Amino acid sequence: MGESPTVFVVDDDPSLQAGLDSLLRSAGYRSSVFASGHDFLDALDPEAHGCALLDVRMREMDGLQVQTRLIESKIALPVIFLTGFGDVPMTVTAVKKGAVDFLLKPFREHELLAAVARAIDQDRTQRADARELKALRETYASLTKRERQVMNLVCRGLLNKQVADQLQISEVMVKVHRGHAMQKMGTKNLPHLVRLADRLAAAEGTHSD
Repeated sequence: MGESPTVFVVDDDPSLQAGLDSLLRSAGYRSSVFASGHDFLDALDPEAHGCALLDVRMREMDGLQVQTRLIESKIALPVIFLTGFGDVPMTVTAVKKGAVDFLLKPFREHELLAAVARAIDQDRTQRADARELKALRETYASLTKRERQVMNLVCRGLLNKQVADQLQISEVMVKVHRGHAMQKMGTKNLPHLVRLADRLAAAEGTHSD
């Protein structure tokens, strides 16, 4: 579906579909309209950029179910819910699952456009973070097993001598492996290396190597 952000409108009300499509296009956004959650999910490219406007109450599959399917499919497309009913528990559930906003119909145009702008900014940030994490994982994978071991122990706060004792190697070799790891990870100081290791650990538990 291209590199430009797209606002996906998922609503079974034809008049609202047309109104939202016109509003979004007049604001300079690409718009793609679907009458059901099934149609939207079937057509959605997992790499699509932008956000989704989901009507909460739709036939067959409601907006919350669509959000759940996106999460299960690991599609990190920001979601804005539209509803004609002020249901507090439903709102809480949607927001806890990551919804950007929950707008009550009839909503004001500027409120909708502001929510869309926030959602697209969130999408850009998420994708930039994902690219950085992917590059970090690839860099970490380029380390030898011993370099990873030394890096992880050093980042846990162990001194070179303690690392050497634990790995049964000399302190000289600890310094060599540590230097190689820092060079490959693109850092010249230990605090930065620790932050990189913490980010990897938070994402996938790499300290277990």
